Amino acid sequence: MRNLIIVMLSFIAGSCASQGDESYLVAGTYAEAKAPGIFVYRFDPDKGELKYLSQTSGIANPSFLALSPDKKYVYSVSETDDEAASVQSFRFENGRLTHLNTQATGGASPCHVSVEPRGRFIVTANYTGGSVSVFPLAGDGSIKKASQRFDFDDSTKSHLHCTAFSPEGKYLFATDLGKDKIYRFRVENEGDNYLNFDSTVELEKGSGPRHLVFHPSGKYAYVINELAGTVTALIYTDGSLVPLQYAAADTTAGKGGKGSADIHISSDGKFLYASNRLKSDGIAIFSIDQQSGLLSRIAYTATGQHPRNFAIAPGGDFLLVASRDRNDIETFKRNPNNGLLENTGKINKIPKPVAIIMK
Repeated sequence: MRNLIIVMLSFIAGSCASQGDESYLVAGTYAEAKAPGIFVYRFDPDKGELKYLSQTSGIANPSFLALSPDKKYVYSVSETDDEAASVQSFRFENGRLTHLNTQATGGASPCHVSVEPRGRFIVTANYTGGSVSVFPLAGDGSIKKASQRFDFDDSTKSHLHCTAFSPEGKYLFATDLGKDKIYRFRVENEGDNYLNFDSTVELEKGSGPRHLVFHPSGKYAYVINELAGTVTALIYTDGSLVPLQYAAADTTAGKGGKGSADIHISSDGKFLYASNRLKSDGIAIFSIDQQSGLLSRIAYTATGQHPRNFAIAPGGDFLLVASRDRNDIETFKRNPNNGLLENTGKINKIPKPVAIIMK
């Protein structure tokens, strides 16, 4: 009887844990403020299926999203090129978003938002504004007014596209697509100013650095270059980024530049994925040498039209792609042993998806 009780209690505990660990996907889109712009789905990690749960309107072009470290809050930009350019905060509970507040970015076309690893503040990259804005966070997840803004010279050429915190949280790096540069900021632990700009990394002319990710080991970083269609591998040491390699992600012509868009690394650090748009819509797959950080391209998987953003699902068994111009989210089965992708045929229709995050 005692053993039976233990088994029953273990079953109940396991059931409760699984309910508390539900997976979700949140998608941002290009949409008018009056239309639904952010959509929430429940994700089945066994079948790779999405189930629609809710939607949120009132935000113009919620084109990029970020999740707080405790996963209780979602932050979204409103990518407009006028005084309405802003960042939004939402409480995230039971598959629904509750709007908390809005703050102006002070820089036009915010296209990226990231959250400091300790949850003290958020940062937006303002594309046409050529700037980076910093916002302290309140205890309830809401956003305070911008405390800092870093404007880079000649904003007609500066196009800030992404910010990423270093693995140890001491630095923030920002990509400037227009000037082929990566800016470094020191993260301060005391005082009213959270960031201090201190140095610049030069990349190849005409590369157009867009998104940056760090390797799980903390030894390397990788940048997807929108214009050149390449991935830059960089060695990361004590706050220093040094270019190591430029690997081709898109080998087609692609009018107006290559159109490379998003980049992610598998949690085991063995494989890197990069999306490409404009002509050869798909995902380039690379293996990562664990000793050197060098990339070797191993495959290319076709996707829907204009794969602007994608995410590797929790657990790593699936990769989901937001195809903006085909108006859907497409699910691929991922092989963790060789990194290859298999189209499952599962497609969820959604208007102009441009960003997805998963928890």
